[in-house]
Amino acid sequence: MKAKLSYYIHTIRHLRPIQIFWRFWRKLPVFPAPEAAPAPALRHIDKPLAAFPCKRSSLIGPESFRFLNRKRRIRSTADWNDPQADALWLYNLHYFDDLCADGAEARGAWHEALIARWILENPVGQGVGWDPYPLSLRVVNWIKRGLAGGALKPGHAVEGAPSGQGLSAQAIQSLAIQARYLAPRVEWHLLGNHVVANAKALVFAGCFFEGAEAEAWLNKGLAILREQLAEQVLADGGHFERSPMYHAIVLEDVLDLINLSRSFPVALPGVQVQALRDAAARMLGWARVMTHPDGGIAFFNDAAFGIAPDVSELERYAQRLGVAPSRDAGARLARLEQSGYLRLALGSYTVLFDAAPVGPAYIPGHAHADSLSFELSHGAQRVICNSGTSRYGRGEMRQWERSTAAHNTVEIDGQNSSEVWDGFRVARRAYPVGLKSAEEGSALRATCAHDGYARLRGRPMHRRAVEVSEGAIRWTDEVTGSGVHRVVGRIPLHPSVRAERLSESAWKLVLPSGESLMLTAAGVPLDEEQGRFSPEFGMTQDRQVLVWVTEGSLPVSVSLILAAH
Repeated sequence: MKAKLSYYIHTIRHLRPIQIFWRFWRKLPVFPAPEAAPAPALRHIDKPLAAFPCKRSSLIGPESFRFLNRKRRIRSTADWNDPQADALWLYNLHYFDDLCADGAEARGAWHEALIARWILENPVGQGVGWDPYPLSLRVVNWIKRGLAGGALKPGHAVEGAPSGQGLSAQAIQSLAIQARYLAPRVEWHLLGNHVVANAKALVFAGCFFEGAEAEAWLNKGLAILREQLAEQVLADGGHFERSPMYHAIVLEDVLDLINLSRSFPVALPGVQVQALRDAAARMLGWARVMTHPDGGIAFFNDAAFGIAPDVSELERYAQRLGVAPSRDAGARLARLEQSGYLRLALGSYTVLFDAAPVGPAYIPGHAHADSLSFELSHGAQRVICNSGTSRYGRGEMRQWERSTAAHNTVEIDGQNSSEVWDGFRVARRAYPVGLKSAEEGSALRATCAHDGYARLRGRPMHRRAVEVSEGAIRWTDEVTGSGVHRVVGRIPLHPSVRAERLSESAWKLVLPSGESLMLTAAGVPLDEEQGRFSPEFGMTQDRQVLVWVTEGSLPVSVSLILAAH
């Protein structure tokens, strides 16, 4: 009870007053039911939408779905809110992403029937589908279908035609009711990417329809976006939640709004559209820096493949909209100052280093206890990588994937560097201290410490120094403070890399290409434990994790070197 109370105190004290207020206010019966009045008139399209990124196909039969690598059938009204299904699976069900997925045009009849079913089987305000987040994503997907003229291929709408050619009158009426429901229910208790999604949906609805009611949705959405994007998109282009996956999701949101402005230029102010373009350019530059040579995102905080579009796909989308990245990833040493990440790339090695805070103080829900972890690629092959994310909600697996033990960093006394708990909460958290980086001759160096373990007796402090040269990467973990402590360093390998012991402190890492590297620890044994890797939601793979352990008085210092074998 004492520990739980501490968790609550150190979590709640960071919340903003608006979050606390709305957590209570939204539960009161103060929101009127949305009016069932006829939908506003449809606005006319100036020009068709440019082609947007296609989602992964999820509708595998008229009533069968695959989300998060799990299949289920929706055969009855109750199945839309099946308590046996994961909450995130149900959210995906209500997104209607398949309307904008690969091969969607071939499933047009299924989509039309599914939209009609959703309207019939999900009464206003009842069930998961009326939560503001899935509602927001569904509104955008339905409108994208409407703007596609029923062909489900962007760019096929008729210029100057009404915006709802691809939707039935019933669906258009439902869209208006959904927008009316959403407008007073913006997720101020959560903030972050959820509020951006809410605002985006209001802007889409405000452009899709016309008249006084639509203008109110549009103006509210634009006002939220002006405020939130100024805060959420940092000067270096990173999204402030420090998740490469959510960065890509919000980037797609920004690009979609730019795309919408092409179809409805009169509705969207030019100054705000330019601000969106500037944000998108910075975000594209950040994404380039934080992408591995294999083209995939890094696994810092909540991150997994298959949720957001690939960075290359977002770049192609941006190019179609006339948006170019603000920076190139070609620099040998790239420091994302405000986000706290670094990229060190030299010879065949690419290191992505986490010297970042866990996220904004009031919304660290997607944070992992991964301070000072790094991911390493050799050529296009990932060698060292963090855990990834296989599920949300409460539970042992979620707690482990957020833990320090699931990442390439140092654990002290079995504790997490940041107190992650209850699925999406963080109590006491680590703060980076003294980040330095330099390009010195033929080597790249980065050094940082964090104070996440200062709550322990003796106030331990973890400092990591990483050096990348043409032929090797060396890193040193130093733990200062006082007292006797158990210090564990883990090096989690990509599942495709095979480790073979050479000696007590040396291992050969065999890559799929047949190349091999040698990892050597100075002064400590290097052992093995089994680990798990989750590249996608609902997917977990076994992998090898190399481990060093010291137990004794501080300070301790351990150096490792990885080089060609």
